[in-house]
Amino acid sequence: MPASERLPTLSAAEPVAVPEADPAACAALAADPTRALALLRDGELTVHGRITDASNAAFYCSVSDGADDAGAICVYKPVRGERPLWDFPDGTLARRETAAYLVAAATGWGLVPPTVLREGPFGLGMCQTWVEPDPEAPELLSLQPGEEAAPGWHAIGLAEIEPGRTALFVHADDERLRRLAVLDAVLNNGDRKGGHLLTAADGRLYGIDHGVTFAVPGKLRTLLWGWAGEPLTSEAAEVLGRLRADLDGALGAALAPLLTPQEIAATAARVDHLLKDGHHPLPSADWPAVPWPPI
Repeated sequence: MPASERLPTLSAAEPVAVPEADPAACAALAADPTRALALLRDGELTVHGRITDASNAAFYCSVSDGADDAGAICVYKPVRGERPLWDFPDGTLARRETAAYLVAAATGWGLVPPTVLREGPFGLGMCQTWVEPDPEAPELLSLQPGEEAAPGWHAIGLAEIEPGRTALFVHADDERLRRLAVLDAVLNNGDRKGGHLLTAADGRLYGIDHGVTFAVPGKLRTLLWGWAGEPLTSEAAEVLGRLRADLDGALGAALAPLLTPQEIAATAARVDHLLKDGHHPLPSADWPAVPWPPI
């Protein structure tokens, strides 16, 4: 049954004014996890509309603790609006998104907006701080002529931009993206599209949409292959070492209600492999390495 048929229709009898997402306010909240998580967990959630281009049911919402009349903007994805997937158990995507935030937070890199699992108007779901992209932020993806990336860029592959004409699809040589590539390898992210990369008003980079993560078999599909086979940075190795210890402690305990024991063990094994190998992973020949569509 399509996700839209499993959800009630929003009533238009008493329309609610849709608040605009203020880029600076969104960035400030995302950068303050303590405040954001408390607000997301305990605040009153108001649905203002459905995000129609999302694969699963996703709602544009505000959340308020009563002290702030304006509230804060967030996205809410109820479990009952998730589309069934052949390679993931039904009804688990919201938990995977929440687990991805916990792992990302444990790295200290702040690459995933604060996220909680909570009850909402349409039942249990993922609730995440909204990040309004900065339209003036430098581009992270581009198309370039020729077959070699320009300085400051890494090649992803050739893209057909019209019949008989190709261009080189590239991503920026950006330390924030490199950290995200490491995080995706840990999460086993099967869907790192370009549209999932958001630069906030304060310059911080966030990755969103982590529903297809933490599978036990390898499923890494990403645009961030620019460092494939290159040695991990010393910073990344240090972060992975701390993360591995945390998976045997508080982080592992926090993930237990969200993932299966096998999925947690596979996450630890991926970290072990990264530490032992010391390099960014290479694309696999067993499945598509780049998600489709890429943006």
